[in-house]
Amino acid sequence: MSRAALLVLSDGRFPAGGHAHSGGAEAAVVAGRIRSADDLAAFCRGRLHTTGLTAAALAAAAAHGHDPLALDEAADARTPSPALRAVARKLGRQLMRAARATWPGEELDAFALARPRGGHQPVVLGLTARSAGLAPEDAAHCAVYETVGGPATAVVRLLSLNPFDATAVLARLAPELDHVAELATAAARGPISELPAFSAPLLDIAAEAHAARPVRLFAS
Repeated sequence: MSRAALLVLSDGRFPAGGHAHSGGAEAAVVAGRIRSADDLAAFCRGRLHTTGLTAAALAAAAAHGHDPLALDEAADARTPSPALRAVARKLGRQLMRAARATWPGEELDAFALARPRGGHQPVVLGLTARSAGLAPEDAAHCAVYETVGGPATAVVRLLSLNPFDATAVLARLAPELDHVAELATAAARGPISELPAFSAPLLDIAAEAHAARPVRLFAS
């Protein structure tokens, strides 16, 4: 297991396409639900403990060695919003391209062949971690950090929020990130049918509204 590989995978500069997505933060800003660092913290915390836990468990399960096609179906069932399903597969396709160039492996090749239009991003993330020699808990930590890191970065751009304040939000959430990653890793040891299925209906509704907006800064 390589901690350096974990840093590469979790680096925001890894070319996986996440920079173009706000994780629902843009829709929340437009709706007036995020106006300050405190609002950002509340948004990130809610996302972390719902869809973040679900995504982290899927990623950890893929890194653990569960059938990625079955996990992809499970991810589909846990993503009721068509807009978010499309986003998850687009991000998964981009991550797959980067992963196969960085840590090529047979499991990545097989999944890419089975899902030419892209698998769900958390599943691809777990397979990528596995191909990089990382553990399920590493995949879970990557997933939970993405859950809050993307919105924090986006809000800095959307509101001209002080980046020090946004970083402080992430730092204060660190213990909760660790806790959610631990829950996800433990769940990944069980059957796919028992993986977390927490959702955030307001995120789903906002994603559909955002997808229909003619002018937007972020893709989601």
